[in-house]
Amino acid sequence: MSYAVDFETVSTVGLESSPVAPALAGLRANEARYFKNKYDHVFTVEPASEAAATIDWVHRILKEERDIVIASRPLEATEFEVDGIRMAYVFYESGLSVNVMYTLAESGKRAVGFKLSDGMEVPAELGAFKFARQKSKLAGTIRGSYFVIKNEY
Repeated sequence: MSYAVDFETVSTVGLESSPVAPALAGLRANEARYFKNKYDHVFTVEPASEAAATIDWVHRILKEERDIVIASRPLEATEFEVDGIRMAYVFYESGLSVNVMYTLAESGKRAVGFKLSDGMEVPAELGAFKFARQKSKLAGTIRGSYFVIKNEY
């Protein structure tokens, strides 16, 4: 069952098994607020069991681009298109959020972003990345990094 993320009242619905559930919920709400304010898009997630195609697409990009396999279990995912950009998000039990920004135009920007919830350690599979810090009223301190996608997906 899909869930429209409310950034006014942050809820851990769907994320309860995460050891950093409140911080992960804040991170998810932060993304929902961004897409509502910038694109007037309602950020709706669904359980990982219902979002296999999205999760497989994100995992394929991680594996083929950088040989990364996320060790944590996916809890939720979403995929949508705004302004000619295909967006996909996967939220993991560890508190990790992975997003793919894939511009559909031939020479557009394409990247994978990683965000770490407040209170989680950097996963071993992402140890090579440098993470910048950003403050968020909804999520506390978010640490983020990214890489540019080179191939077609």
